Amino acid sequence: MKLLLDENLSPRLVRRIEDLFPDSLHVRSEGLKQTPDKMVWEYAKSNGFSIVTADSDFYELAIALGSPPKVIWLRGCDYPTAVAEELIRGQAIRIAEFLEDRERAVLILRPQRSATS
Repeated sequence: MKLLLDENLSPRLVRRIEDLFPDSLHVRSEGLKQTPDKMVWEYAKSNGFSIVTADSDFYELAIALGSPPKVIWLRGCDYPTAVAEELIRGQAIRIAEFLEDRERAVLILRPQRSATS
């Protein structure tokens, strides 16, 4: 289960989730920084990655083109890396099941809102 983290997520997130998704990489480490989304899409598809992103661009590509690659959209991700890590860790089983599901192309995740929010 290889995840390719989009440039809108911190490269530090890769290390923070490597125990769950050990073959994950960040677009920056693959020389894809500031690369058009369609090229990142093709890279992920050719190399067996699923894309983790914080914006809707890859969601729209997945709706238009289907998978592979699969897209995990951290919707509304204007939160710190620690919250993104917590979200991925808290949804790790759901993510793993999604990655094995041949029918679904997109998984949308959002952090839980606290009772005081």
